[in-house]
Amino acid sequence: MSKTGSAEALAKFEENAKRPFGMRDKIGYAAGDFANDLTFVIAAMFMMKFYTDVMDVSAAIVGVMMMAAKVVDAFTDVAMGQICDRSGYTAKGKFAPWIRRFAGPVAVASFLIFAPYFADKPMGFKIFWMFFTYLLWGSVCYTGVNIPYGSMASAMTDDAKQRTELSTWRNIGATIAQIIIAVVLPMVVYTKNEAGQSVLSGNKLMMASAVCSILAFLVYMVCYHLTTERVKIENKKEDQKNVAQLFGIIFTNRAFLGIIIAALLLLLAQLTLSNMANYIYPNYFNNTAFLSISALVGCVIVLVLSTFVTKLSAKFGKKELAAAGALVAAASEFVVFMIHTHNVVVYIVMYCITYAGMAFFNLLCWAMIIDVIDDIEVKHHLRSDGTVYSVYSFARKLGQAGSSGLSGAMLTAAGYTTATAFDTAVVNRIYDMATCVPAILFLCMALVLLFIYPLTRSKVGANIETLRKRREENK
Repeated sequence: MSKTGSAEALAKFEENAKRPFGMRDKIGYAAGDFANDLTFVIAAMFMMKFYTDVMDVSAAIVGVMMMAAKVVDAFTDVAMGQICDRSGYTAKGKFAPWIRRFAGPVAVASFLIFAPYFADKPMGFKIFWMFFTYLLWGSVCYTGVNIPYGSMASAMTDDAKQRTELSTWRNIGATIAQIIIAVVLPMVVYTKNEAGQSVLSGNKLMMASAVCSILAFLVYMVCYHLTTERVKIENKKEDQKNVAQLFGIIFTNRAFLGIIIAALLLLLAQLTLSNMANYIYPNYFNNTAFLSISALVGCVIVLVLSTFVTKLSAKFGKKELAAAGALVAAASEFVVFMIHTHNVVVYIVMYCITYAGMAFFNLLCWAMIIDVIDDIEVKHHLRSDGTVYSVYSFARKLGQAGSSGLSGAMLTAAGYTTATAFDTAVVNRIYDMATCVPAILFLCMALVLLFIYPLTRSKVGANIETLRKRREENK
Protein backbone atom coordinates (compact mmCIF):
# COMPACT_ATOMS: atom_id res chain seq x y z
CA MET A 1 0.00 0.00 0.00
CA SER A 2 1.25 3.50 -0.76
CA LYS A 3 1.71 6.21 1.81
CA THR A 4 -1.76 7.58 1.12
CA GLY A 5 -3.36 4.15 0.77
CA SER A 6 -4.31 2.00 -2.18
CA ALA A 7 -6.83 3.22 -4.74
CA GLU A 8 -9.27 0.54 -3.59
CA ALA A 9 -8.92 1.54 0.07
CA LEU A 10 -9.39 5.21 -0.75
CA ALA A 11 -12.49 4.42 -2.79
CA LYS A 12 -14.01 2.48 0.12
CA PHE A 13 -13.07 5.27 2.53
CA GLU A 14 -14.79 7.87 0.35
CA GLU A 15 -17.87 5.66 0.11
CA ASN A 16 -18.00 5.15 3.89
CA ALA A 17 -17.46 8.90 4.42
CA LYS A 18 -20.88 9.56 2.87
CA ARG A 19 -22.59 8.24 6.00
CA PRO A 20 -24.18 11.24 7.76
CA PHE A 21 -22.84 12.30 11.16
CA GLY A 22 -25.24 11.27 13.92
CA MET A 23 -25.88 9.56 17.22
CA ARG A 24 -23.96 6.49 16.07
CA ASP A 25 -20.77 8.58 15.94
CA LYS A 26 -21.41 10.20 19.32
CA ILE A 27 -21.98 6.89 21.08
CA GLY A 28 -18.99 5.34 19.33
CA TYR A 29 -16.70 8.20 20.29
CA ALA A 30 -17.96 8.15 23.89
CA ALA A 31 -17.17 4.43 23.95
CA GLY A 32 -13.54 5.19 23.12
CA ASP A 33 -12.90 7.25 26.26
CA PHE A 34 -15.03 4.86 28.31
CA ALA A 35 -12.57 2.14 27.26
CA ASN A 36 -9.57 4.43 27.87
CA ASP A 37 -10.57 5.16 31.45
CA LEU A 38 -11.36 1.55 32.30
CA THR A 39 -7.60 0.95 32.33
CA PHE A 40 -6.35 4.49 33.06
CA VAL A 41 -8.41 5.21 36.19
CA ILE A 42 -7.79 1.82 37.81
CA ALA A 43 -4.04 2.38 37.42
CA ALA A 44 -4.26 5.97 38.70
CA MET A 45 -6.36 5.03 41.74
CA PHE A 46 -4.95 1.70 42.82
CA MET A 47 -1.45 1.11 41.46
CA MET A 48 0.48 2.87 44.24
CA LYS A 49 -1.79 1.37 46.88
CA PHE A 50 -1.33 -2.09 45.35
CA TYR A 51 2.46 -1.93 45.21
CA THR A 52 2.88 -0.43 48.68
CA ASP A 53 0.30 -2.53 50.55
CA VAL A 54 0.26 -5.81 48.62
CA MET A 55 3.69 -5.99 46.99
CA ASP A 56 5.55 -4.16 49.83
CA VAL A 57 7.38 -1.79 47.46
CA SER A 58 8.41 1.64 48.77
CA ALA A 59 6.07 4.49 47.82
CA ALA A 60 9.13 6.53 46.83
CA ILE A 61 10.14 3.88 44.28
CA VAL A 62 6.61 3.77 42.87
CA GLY A 63 6.62 7.57 42.61
CA VAL A 64 9.99 7.62 40.83
CA MET A 65 8.72 5.01 38.39
CA MET A 66 5.63 7.07 37.57
CA MET A 67 7.75 10.17 36.98
CA ALA A 68 10.22 8.22 34.84
CA ALA A 69 7.33 7.00 32.71
CA LYS A 70 6.53 10.60 31.78
CA VAL A 71 10.02 10.97 30.30
CA VAL A 72 9.42 7.89 28.16
CA ASP A 73 5.98 9.25 27.20
CA ALA A 74 7.64 12.35 25.76
CA PHE A 75 9.09 10.15 23.04
CA THR A 76 6.37 7.53 22.57
CA ASP A 77 3.51 10.05 22.42
CA VAL A 78 5.16 12.10 19.70
CA ALA A 79 6.30 8.97 17.85
CA MET A 80 2.72 7.66 17.79
CA GLY A 81 1.48 11.03 16.59
CA GLN A 82 3.94 10.92 13.71
CA ILE A 83 2.94 7.34 12.89
CA CYS A 84 -0.72 8.38 12.71
CA ASP A 85 0.01 11.42 10.54
CA ARG A 86 2.10 9.36 8.12
CA SER A 87 -0.25 6.37 7.97
CA GLY A 88 -1.93 5.43 4.72
CA TYR A 89 -5.68 5.32 4.32
CA THR A 90 -7.76 2.18 4.84
CA ALA A 91 -11.49 1.82 4.30
CA LYS A 92 -11.93 2.95 7.95
CA GLY A 93 -9.59 5.93 7.56
CA LYS A 94 -6.14 6.51 9.03
CA PHE A 95 -6.82 6.72 12.79
CA ALA A 96 -9.48 4.11 13.62
CA PRO A 97 -7.35 1.11 12.48
CA TRP A 98 -4.83 1.86 15.23
CA ILE A 99 -7.58 1.62 17.85
CA ARG A 100 -8.36 -1.91 16.69
CA ARG A 101 -4.65 -2.87 16.57
CA PHE A 102 -3.91 -1.75 20.13
CA ALA A 103 -7.22 -2.63 21.84
CA GLY A 104 -6.05 -6.13 22.74
CA PRO A 105 -2.49 -5.23 23.81
CA VAL A 106 -3.60 -2.37 26.09
CA ALA A 107 -6.14 -4.64 27.81
CA VAL A 108 -3.56 -7.39 28.41
CA ALA A 109 -0.90 -4.93 29.60
CA SER A 110 -3.34 -3.33 32.07
CA PHE A 111 -4.17 -6.73 33.57
CA LEU A 112 -0.50 -7.64 33.96
CA ILE A 113 0.16 -4.63 36.23
CA PHE A 114 -1.74 -6.19 39.14
CA ALA A 115 0.05 -9.49 39.85
CA PRO A 116 -0.38 -10.43 43.55
CA TYR A 117 1.03 -13.89 42.83
CA PHE A 118 4.48 -12.22 42.66
CA ALA A 119 4.19 -10.78 46.19
CA ASP A 120 6.68 -13.31 47.61
CA LYS A 121 9.26 -12.79 44.87
CA PRO A 122 12.56 -10.93 45.52
CA MET A 123 12.23 -7.14 45.71
CA GLY A 124 14.37 -6.65 42.60
CA PHE A 125 11.99 -8.77 40.54
CA LYS A 126 8.91 -6.96 41.87
CA ILE A 127 10.41 -3.57 40.99
CA PHE A 128 11.35 -4.86 37.54
CA TRP A 129 7.82 -6.18 36.99
CA MET A 130 6.32 -2.88 38.13
CA PHE A 131 8.48 -0.85 35.73
CA PHE A 132 8.05 -3.29 32.85
CA THR A 133 4.27 -3.62 33.02
CA TYR A 134 3.59 0.08 33.72
CA LEU A 135 5.74 1.22 30.79
CA LEU A 136 4.31 -1.48 28.54
CA TRP A 137 0.79 -0.39 29.41
CA GLY A 138 1.12 3.39 29.65
CA SER A 139 4.00 4.40 27.40
CA VAL A 140 3.44 1.86 24.62
CA CYS A 141 -0.02 0.30 24.48
CA TYR A 142 -2.14 3.10 26.00
CA THR A 143 -0.28 5.64 23.87
CA GLY A 144 -0.86 3.42 20.84
CA VAL A 145 -4.64 3.56 21.27
CA ASN A 146 -5.15 6.98 22.89
CA ILE A 147 -3.23 9.18 20.43
CA PRO A 148 -5.13 7.95 17.34
CA TYR A 149 -8.39 8.01 19.28
CA GLY A 150 -7.96 11.66 20.25
CA SER A 151 -6.72 12.62 16.79
CA MET A 152 -9.67 10.92 15.10
CA ALA A 153 -12.23 13.54 16.18
CA SER A 154 -11.06 16.08 13.62
CA ALA A 155 -11.35 13.43 10.89
CA MET A 156 -14.91 12.55 11.82
CA THR A 157 -16.35 15.98 11.02
CA ASP A 158 -15.31 19.52 10.10
CA ASP A 159 -18.46 21.05 11.60
CA ALA A 160 -17.77 23.12 14.75
CA LYS A 161 -21.01 22.13 16.49
CA GLN A 162 -20.47 18.43 15.81
CA ARG A 163 -16.91 18.63 17.08
CA THR A 164 -18.15 20.15 20.33
CA GLU A 165 -20.68 17.31 20.58
CA LEU A 166 -17.87 14.78 20.18
CA SER A 167 -15.87 16.50 22.92
CA THR A 168 -18.93 16.42 25.17
CA TRP A 169 -19.73 12.78 24.45
CA ARG A 170 -16.10 11.86 25.04
CA ASN A 171 -16.41 13.26 28.55
CA ILE A 172 -19.68 11.41 29.08
CA GLY A 173 -17.92 8.14 28.26
CA ALA A 174 -15.03 8.95 30.58
CA THR A 175 -17.40 9.97 33.38
CA ILE A 176 -19.31 6.69 33.22
CA ALA A 177 -16.04 4.77 33.50
CA GLN A 178 -14.97 6.94 36.43
CA ILE A 179 -18.24 6.21 38.23
CA ILE A 180 -17.71 2.48 37.77
CA ILE A 181 -14.14 2.57 39.06
CA ALA A 182 -14.15 5.40 41.61
CA VAL A 183 -17.51 4.53 43.17
CA VAL A 184 -18.04 0.79 42.61
CA LEU A 185 -14.55 -0.71 42.76
CA PRO A 186 -13.65 0.52 46.28
CA MET A 187 -16.64 -1.48 47.54
CA VAL A 188 -15.30 -4.60 45.79
CA VAL A 189 -11.52 -4.62 46.21
CA TYR A 190 -11.28 -3.89 49.92
CA THR A 191 -11.72 -6.48 52.66
CA LYS A 192 -11.52 -6.53 56.46
CA ASN A 193 -8.47 -7.90 58.25
CA GLU A 194 -8.52 -9.63 61.65
CA ALA A 195 -8.45 -6.26 63.39
CA GLY A 196 -11.51 -5.12 61.47
CA GLN A 197 -9.54 -2.65 59.37
CA SER A 198 -10.20 -2.11 55.66
CA VAL A 199 -7.29 -3.40 53.57
CA LEU A 200 -6.76 -3.80 49.83
CA SER A 201 -7.15 -7.36 48.53
CA GLY A 202 -4.61 -8.07 45.81
CA ASN A 203 -6.58 -11.01 44.43
CA LYS A 204 -9.83 -9.04 44.28
CA LEU A 205 -8.07 -6.14 42.58
CA MET A 206 -6.55 -8.55 40.04
CA MET A 207 -10.00 -9.95 39.23
CA ALA A 208 -11.47 -6.46 39.00
CA SER A 209 -8.64 -5.49 36.63
CA ALA A 210 -9.40 -8.56 34.50
CA VAL A 211 -13.06 -7.55 34.20
CA CYS A 212 -12.14 -3.95 33.35
CA SER A 213 -9.58 -5.09 30.76
CA ILE A 214 -12.03 -7.42 28.98
CA LEU A 215 -14.70 -4.73 29.05
CA ALA A 216 -12.22 -2.17 27.70
CA PHE A 217 -11.40 -4.38 24.71
CA LEU A 218 -15.08 -4.89 23.91
CA VAL A 219 -15.87 -1.18 24.21
CA TYR A 220 -12.91 -0.26 21.99
CA MET A 221 -14.47 -2.48 19.34
CA VAL A 222 -17.73 -0.57 19.75
CA CYS A 223 -15.79 2.64 19.16
CA TYR A 224 -14.09 1.20 16.08
CA HIS A 225 -17.28 -0.06 14.44
CA LEU A 226 -19.59 2.87 15.24
CA THR A 227 -17.34 5.81 14.36
CA THR A 228 -16.78 7.06 10.81
CA GLU A 229 -13.93 9.21 9.51
CA ARG A 230 -15.18 11.64 6.85
CA VAL A 231 -12.56 14.36 6.47
CA LYS A 232 -9.63 13.34 4.29
CA ILE A 233 -6.48 14.64 5.98
CA GLU A 234 -3.45 14.79 3.73
CA ASN A 235 -0.41 16.99 3.27
CA LYS A 236 1.22 17.49 -0.08
CA LYS A 237 4.67 15.92 -0.28
CA GLU A 238 6.32 19.32 -0.60
CA ASP A 239 4.53 20.53 2.55
CA GLN A 240 5.60 17.65 4.79
CA LYS A 241 7.93 18.51 7.67
CA ASN A 242 10.32 16.62 9.89
CA VAL A 243 9.75 16.56 13.66
CA ALA A 244 12.03 19.54 14.35
CA GLN A 245 10.25 21.66 11.74
CA LEU A 246 6.85 20.58 13.07
CA PHE A 247 7.80 21.56 16.61
CA GLY A 248 9.04 24.91 15.37
CA ILE A 249 5.62 25.56 13.84
CA ILE A 250 3.58 24.16 16.72
CA PHE A 251 5.40 25.91 19.56
CA THR A 252 5.23 29.30 17.86
CA ASN A 253 1.48 29.04 17.42
CA ARG A 254 -0.21 31.26 19.99
CA ALA A 255 -3.37 29.15 20.15
CA PHE A 256 -1.38 25.99 20.85
CA LEU A 257 0.67 27.63 23.59
CA GLY A 258 -2.49 29.07 25.12
CA ILE A 259 -4.34 25.78 25.36
CA ILE A 260 -1.24 23.96 26.62
CA ILE A 261 -0.76 26.45 29.47
CA ALA A 262 -4.49 26.45 30.27
CA ALA A 263 -4.61 22.65 30.36
CA LEU A 264 -1.57 22.47 32.64
CA LEU A 265 -3.11 24.97 35.07
CA LEU A 266 -6.48 23.18 34.98
CA LEU A 267 -4.94 19.80 35.74
CA LEU A 268 -2.76 21.21 38.51
CA ALA A 269 -5.83 22.79 40.12
CA GLN A 270 -8.25 19.90 39.56
CA LEU A 271 -5.91 17.11 40.67
CA THR A 272 -4.64 19.13 43.62
CA LEU A 273 -8.25 19.42 44.78
CA SER A 274 -8.66 15.68 44.29
CA ASN A 275 -5.39 14.74 46.01
CA MET A 276 -5.99 17.03 48.99
CA ALA A 277 -9.52 15.69 49.44
CA ASN A 278 -7.89 12.59 50.97
CA TYR A 279 -6.70 14.84 53.80
CA ILE A 280 -9.47 17.44 53.95
CA TYR A 281 -12.38 15.06 54.58
CA PRO A 282 -10.77 12.49 56.94
CA ASN A 283 -8.40 14.81 58.81
CA TYR A 284 -10.02 18.26 58.79
CA PHE A 285 -13.71 17.34 58.75
CA ASN A 286 -13.28 13.86 60.27
CA ASN A 287 -15.81 12.64 57.71
CA THR A 288 -14.76 9.99 55.17
CA ALA A 289 -18.25 9.52 53.73
CA PHE A 290 -18.02 12.81 51.86
CA LEU A 291 -14.85 11.61 50.14
CA SER A 292 -16.94 9.20 48.04
CA ILE A 293 -19.78 11.69 47.79
CA SER A 294 -17.50 14.36 46.31
CA ALA A 295 -16.31 11.94 43.60
CA LEU A 296 -19.87 11.01 42.70
CA VAL A 297 -21.02 14.64 42.74
CA GLY A 298 -18.29 15.60 40.28
CA CYS A 299 -19.40 12.90 37.85
CA VAL A 300 -23.06 13.94 38.11
CA ILE A 301 -22.18 17.59 37.44
CA VAL A 302 -20.31 16.64 34.26
CA LEU A 303 -23.25 14.54 33.03
CA VAL A 304 -25.74 17.36 33.71
CA LEU A 305 -23.63 20.06 32.05
CA SER A 306 -23.01 17.84 29.04
CA THR A 307 -26.68 18.12 28.10
CA PHE A 308 -26.47 21.82 27.21
CA VAL A 309 -22.78 22.77 26.88
CA THR A 310 -22.93 22.40 23.08
CA LYS A 311 -25.70 24.98 22.79
CA LEU A 312 -23.93 27.36 25.16
CA SER A 313 -20.63 27.10 23.30
CA ALA A 314 -22.37 27.66 19.95
CA LYS A 315 -23.92 30.83 21.34
CA PHE A 316 -21.00 32.25 23.35
CA GLY A 317 -17.90 30.41 22.07
CA LYS A 318 -15.73 27.69 23.60
CA LYS A 319 -12.95 30.02 24.72
CA GLU A 320 -15.43 32.44 26.26
CA LEU A 321 -17.37 29.71 28.11
CA ALA A 322 -14.22 27.97 29.42
CA ALA A 323 -12.78 31.28 30.68
CA ALA A 324 -16.02 32.17 32.45
CA GLY A 325 -16.10 28.75 34.08
CA ALA A 326 -12.52 29.15 35.32
CA LEU A 327 -13.44 32.51 36.89
CA VAL A 328 -16.40 30.89 38.65
CA ALA A 329 -14.15 28.11 39.98
CA ALA A 330 -11.57 30.65 41.18
CA ALA A 331 -14.22 32.76 42.93
CA SER A 332 -15.72 29.71 44.63
CA GLU A 333 -12.37 28.53 45.99
CA PHE A 334 -11.46 32.04 47.18
CA VAL A 335 -14.78 32.24 49.05
CA VAL A 336 -14.33 28.85 50.75
CA PHE A 337 -10.77 29.88 51.66
CA MET A 338 -11.96 33.15 53.23
CA ILE A 339 -14.81 31.66 55.27
CA HIS A 340 -12.68 28.69 56.48
CA THR A 341 -15.79 26.65 57.17
CA HIS A 342 -15.99 23.71 59.57
CA ASN A 343 -19.31 22.65 58.06
CA VAL A 344 -18.72 19.82 55.60
CA VAL A 345 -22.05 20.48 53.86
CA VAL A 346 -21.06 24.08 53.13
CA TYR A 347 -17.71 22.87 51.83
CA ILE A 348 -19.27 20.31 49.49
CA VAL A 349 -21.74 22.91 48.15
CA MET A 350 -18.88 25.25 47.30
CA TYR A 351 -16.99 22.30 45.81
CA CYS A 352 -19.97 21.69 43.50
CA ILE A 353 -19.76 25.29 42.26
CA THR A 354 -16.01 24.92 41.72
CA TYR A 355 -16.43 21.65 39.85
CA ALA A 356 -19.17 23.08 37.65
CA GLY A 357 -16.90 25.97 36.70
CA MET A 358 -13.92 23.83 35.75
CA ALA A 359 -16.14 21.24 34.02
CA PHE A 360 -16.72 23.61 31.10
CA PHE A 361 -13.07 23.45 30.03
CA ASN A 362 -13.00 19.68 30.55
CA LEU A 363 -16.05 19.26 28.35
CA LEU A 364 -14.78 21.60 25.63
CA CYS A 365 -11.01 21.09 25.60
CA TRP A 366 -11.03 18.21 23.10
CA ALA A 367 -12.95 20.35 20.62
CA MET A 368 -10.64 23.29 21.35
CA ILE A 369 -7.53 21.29 20.43
CA ILE A 370 -9.14 20.58 17.03
CA ASP A 371 -9.66 24.33 16.66
CA VAL A 372 -5.93 24.73 17.32
CA ILE A 373 -5.09 22.12 14.65
CA ASP A 374 -7.31 24.05 12.21
CA ASP A 375 -5.55 27.29 13.11
CA ILE A 376 -2.13 25.77 12.37
CA GLU A 377 -3.38 24.46 9.03
CA VAL A 378 -4.81 27.87 8.07
CA LYS A 379 -1.53 29.62 8.87
CA HIS A 380 0.95 27.02 7.58
CA HIS A 381 -0.99 24.82 5.12
CA LEU A 382 0.05 21.88 7.29
CA ARG A 383 -2.21 19.26 8.88
CA SER A 384 -0.63 17.22 11.71
CA ASP A 385 -3.52 16.04 13.89
CA GLY A 386 -1.60 13.16 15.43
CA THR A 387 1.53 15.17 16.27
CA VAL A 388 -0.34 18.15 17.73
CA TYR A 389 -2.63 15.91 19.76
CA SER A 390 0.31 13.83 21.01
CA VAL A 391 2.17 16.92 22.29
CA TYR A 392 -1.03 18.15 23.96
CA SER A 393 -1.55 14.71 25.51
CA PHE A 394 2.01 14.70 26.86
CA ALA A 395 1.53 18.19 28.34
CA ARG A 396 -1.55 16.93 30.18
CA LYS A 397 0.50 14.04 31.56
CA LEU A 398 3.04 16.55 32.87
CA GLY A 399 0.19 18.34 34.62
CA GLN A 400 -0.94 15.07 36.18
CA ALA A 401 2.58 14.31 37.39
CA GLY A 402 3.09 17.88 38.60
CA SER A 403 -0.06 17.79 40.70
CA SER A 404 1.34 14.92 42.76
CA GLY A 405 4.52 16.87 43.42
CA LEU A 406 2.55 20.01 44.29
CA SER A 407 0.31 18.11 46.71
CA GLY A 408 3.33 16.53 48.38
CA ALA A 409 5.01 19.92 48.75
CA MET A 410 1.84 21.40 50.25
CA LEU A 411 1.56 18.60 52.82
CA THR A 412 5.22 19.01 53.74
CA ALA A 413 4.82 22.77 54.10
CA ALA A 414 1.79 22.19 56.33
CA GLY A 415 3.89 19.97 58.61
CA TYR A 416 1.86 16.84 57.90
CA THR A 417 3.18 13.51 59.19
CA THR A 418 1.47 10.45 60.62
CA ALA A 419 2.17 11.91 64.06
CA THR A 420 0.65 15.34 63.26
CA ALA A 421 -2.16 14.09 60.99
CA PHE A 422 -4.90 15.46 63.25
CA ASP A 423 -3.16 18.44 64.88
CA THR A 424 -5.40 21.49 64.66
CA ALA A 425 -2.70 23.82 63.32
CA VAL A 426 -1.62 21.31 60.69
CA VAL A 427 -5.09 20.50 59.35
CA ASN A 428 -5.94 24.22 59.28
CA ARG A 429 -2.89 24.87 57.12
CA ILE A 430 -3.89 22.00 54.87
CA TYR A 431 -7.36 23.54 54.49
CA ASP A 432 -5.91 26.95 53.63
CA MET A 433 -3.55 25.59 50.97
CA ALA A 434 -6.11 23.13 49.56
CA THR A 435 -8.46 26.04 48.82
CA CYS A 436 -6.16 29.00 48.12
CA VAL A 437 -3.73 27.27 45.74
CA PRO A 438 -6.45 25.93 43.38
CA ALA A 439 -8.13 29.36 43.45
CA ILE A 440 -4.93 31.01 42.22
CA LEU A 441 -4.43 28.34 39.56
CA PHE A 442 -8.01 28.72 38.27
CA LEU A 443 -7.58 32.50 38.11
CA CYS A 444 -4.35 32.14 36.11
CA MET A 445 -6.09 29.68 33.79
CA ALA A 446 -8.89 32.19 33.12
CA LEU A 447 -6.36 34.93 32.35
CA VAL A 448 -4.52 32.65 29.91
CA LEU A 449 -7.74 31.82 28.08
CA LEU A 450 -8.78 35.47 27.95
CA PHE A 451 -5.49 37.09 26.96
CA ILE A 452 -3.26 34.43 25.36
CA TYR A 453 -5.55 31.88 23.70
CA PRO A 454 -6.82 33.74 20.60
CA LEU A 455 -9.49 31.46 19.14
CA THR A 456 -12.72 33.31 19.78
CA ARG A 457 -16.04 32.08 18.47
CA SER A 458 -15.76 34.24 15.34
CA LYS A 459 -12.13 33.24 14.68
CA VAL A 460 -12.96 29.52 14.91
CA GLY A 461 -15.80 29.97 12.42
CA ALA A 462 -13.56 31.87 10.02
CA ASN A 463 -10.87 29.16 10.15
CA ILE A 464 -13.38 26.41 9.46
CA GLU A 465 -14.77 28.30 6.48
CA THR A 466 -11.26 28.93 5.11
CA LEU A 467 -10.39 25.23 5.28
CA ARG A 468 -13.69 24.22 3.75
CA LYS A 469 -13.06 26.45 0.75
CA ARG A 470 -9.53 25.09 0.35
CA ARG A 471 -10.75 21.48 0.34
CA GLU A 472 -13.44 22.29 -2.22
CA GLU A 473 -10.83 23.91 -4.46
CA ASN A 474 -8.57 20.86 -4.17
CA LYS A 475 -11.25 18.35 -5.13
